[in-house]
Amino acid sequence: MLEPETPSPNKVEKLLAVNRGEIAIRIFRAATELGLRTVAIYADEDRFSRHRFKADEAYRLRKEKGPVGAYLDIEGIVRIAKERGVTLIHPGYGFLSENADFARACRDAGLKFIGPDPEMLDAMGDKVSARALAKKADVPTLPGTEEPVSDRAEALKVAREIGFPLIIKAAFGGGGRGMRVVQKESELDGLLDQAQTEAENAFGNPAVFLERFVGRAKHIECRSSATNTAISYTSTSGTVPCSVAIKK
Repeated sequence: MLEPETPSPNKVEKLLAVNRGEIAIRIFRAATELGLRTVAIYADEDRFSRHRFKADEAYRLRKEKGPVGAYLDIEGIVRIAKERGVTLIHPGYGFLSENADFARACRDAGLKFIGPDPEMLDAMGDKVSARALAKKADVPTLPGTEEPVSDRAEALKVAREIGFPLIIKAAFGGGGRGMRVVQKESELDGLLDQAQTEAENAFGNPAVFLERFVGRAKHIECRSSATNTAISYTSTSGTVPCSVAIKK
């Protein structure tokens, strides 16, 4: 039976951060300013991590899942949320933040997922699907694979069609994880293995795709904010350099 580390005398809405470290701490800070009670989860290996002690309550994830797998355990995380009266789920970024199955599991359990709905994540959380959607809308895209690749022979065939240099990208994640730049054909096998392993460890899915690499490219994003009923696109300068935003 799980026991809360800090008892809750007040009946206020609880927010669970499905993340660790500094990401979780920032979520807790914002939630506290909004008058919410904060709930942390932690892998056994993170039992001394600061984020565990910054929340109002903290619960250990299943030890057998390991230091990364614990944060990808959808069933276990939803169970803790329901048992502890959590109503809001904030995924942060990385881990399950772009996982449509997790957003769907939260919705099915009556939990509010702070992020896109499962249908949007189905379309955009998977970058291969997002590329297909962009092409359907006549948005210019770089040459790349139409489906995730796993077989080395298939990857080599597609790579020769795309040309070198190319980049291997995780299909179900971001933040630079599961990405490798391949400068020449002889590097492909080793870097493909590295990218798939890193993608699986970080996002619970080893799927990757190949795309033409553009060196020194400017990554521009359009900021958006949304509620359950409306979406607006906002930016003080029209566009935002993504790399600068991440560094901040």
